[in-house]
Amino acid sequence: MMFLGVAAIAAVAGGVSAWYVNEQMPSKIEYITTSEGHETQLGTHFTAYEESKYPDLTYAAENAVKAVVNIEAVQRVEVPQRGQFGYDPFLEFFGIPQGYGRRGQSEPQYQERKAGGSGVIISEDGYIVTNNHVVDGATKLRVKLNDGRTYDAELIGKDSATDIALLKIDEESLPTLPFGSSDNLRLGEWVLAIGSPYNLQSTITAGIVSAKARSLGALSNDPNDFSIESFIQTDAAVNPGNSGGALVNTRGELVGINTLIQSQTGSYIGYSFAVPEAIVKKVVVDLKQYGVVQRALLGIGFQVIDQNFIDHMGEETGIKEIGGIYVGSVEEGGAASEAGIRKGDIITHIDGIAVNDAATLRERIARHSPNDQVKISVKRADKVKLFEVTLRNKAGKTELLTKEDIDVSETLGGKFVDAGEKLCRELDIRGGVQVAGIKADGLLARARVKEGFVITHINNRSVYSVSDLKKLTGKIRSIDGIYPNGRAASYMVVE
Repeated sequence: MMFLGVAAIAAVAGGVSAWYVNEQMPSKIEYITTSEGHETQLGTHFTAYEESKYPDLTYAAENAVKAVVNIEAVQRVEVPQRGQFGYDPFLEFFGIPQGYGRRGQSEPQYQERKAGGSGVIISEDGYIVTNNHVVDGATKLRVKLNDGRTYDAELIGKDSATDIALLKIDEESLPTLPFGSSDNLRLGEWVLAIGSPYNLQSTITAGIVSAKARSLGALSNDPNDFSIESFIQTDAAVNPGNSGGALVNTRGELVGINTLIQSQTGSYIGYSFAVPEAIVKKVVVDLKQYGVVQRALLGIGFQVIDQNFIDHMGEETGIKEIGGIYVGSVEEGGAASEAGIRKGDIITHIDGIAVNDAATLRERIARHSPNDQVKISVKRADKVKLFEVTLRNKAGKTELLTKEDIDVSETLGGKFVDAGEKLCRELDIRGGVQVAGIKADGLLARARVKEGFVITHINNRSVYSVSDLKKLTGKIRSIDGIYPNGRAASYMVVE
């Protein structure tokens, strides 16, 4: 799976398309005039080019390309240093850093790494939407417009769950790309993808919509994560550098942000995927207005009722037909629970839209904010019930979040897994979250926490699982836990 961007356009040449049905020349020869003004033969075995029967992508391409930019993301990374006199195992044995020499501790050395991507100008005053993975970890962002002008960009906000980020440059009267409707896209409809593959700015390719509401498990494999995947799949050619670029319909409207391809080589081999406009617009508005995404949650665990479900759980649940979403668990105090939805119910529709897969369910909920109401149709004991559900935030409340209500897992800067039963027994703890990876720019890295550390408390609040961690929103003041060797550790966050 490769995170990439995309670009697209096709031009149809004027003139005559012709082929022979057999070796005989036509007995009756007629002449037509081509679009270039030349006469050519037309017989019973020839077909004339009829412009009205082919899609014209030039309007969309020539206008949309003006609002697509190139983004250069610069990361400042520390370079590992050896001691002044080379590597000394004696010093390492006593825990003395290898950067230590006669003149004392050497200063850390840094170097810059550059990566490229694309973005789309969505307002005349310089707001630009792109992918989170394009800007994640960057210490400096540089935007180059289609006309060659360059600007430093400010990161307004980012959202790893949807892989969307919002930037701002200081300029006015910029060309923009209006939002279209990803809901109205039809299978087989022509679309353009525009971006900067291999740093080839303003590259355009064309394709059709191959599928909608596609889920790949690319943004996160963590079932406790809030990742939203409901991609538009196209066959527009894409390559590295197109991430964050525009997916455009034939009217020149933004219908998606190109995000990744599925490839065994790292380059384009047939399919590309874009975050739909319906999700992009919601995330962008939230980041601009609140600085954080107002994510609404239904509060259920579920399974899609497909043939696999019927084969393995059909007899147990009494379900014999595929279709709908099986509610496997209901979070106590969550939105679904408070509305009256119960374990064993089958969700069939949300706001009148049929729900038969996980991507559609997540997308329909992701369009909303906490305290919004949705109408959910549920089949229970062969009867259909309609529930009006008031959605809640990740903390189980209906209030909107603020910038102060941080994403704890994002701030910690790491990858996390539930501490297994075996480890919990060995450490004599009820539960915890083990650090499986550490990001260079996160709180864990700055506190020099090591991989394997099991977090048991944050701000003196018990953390038994990754799900508990995801629900925390307050500013981190303290972290308590234990290493697999039994050594307990506490970290205080100093402003």
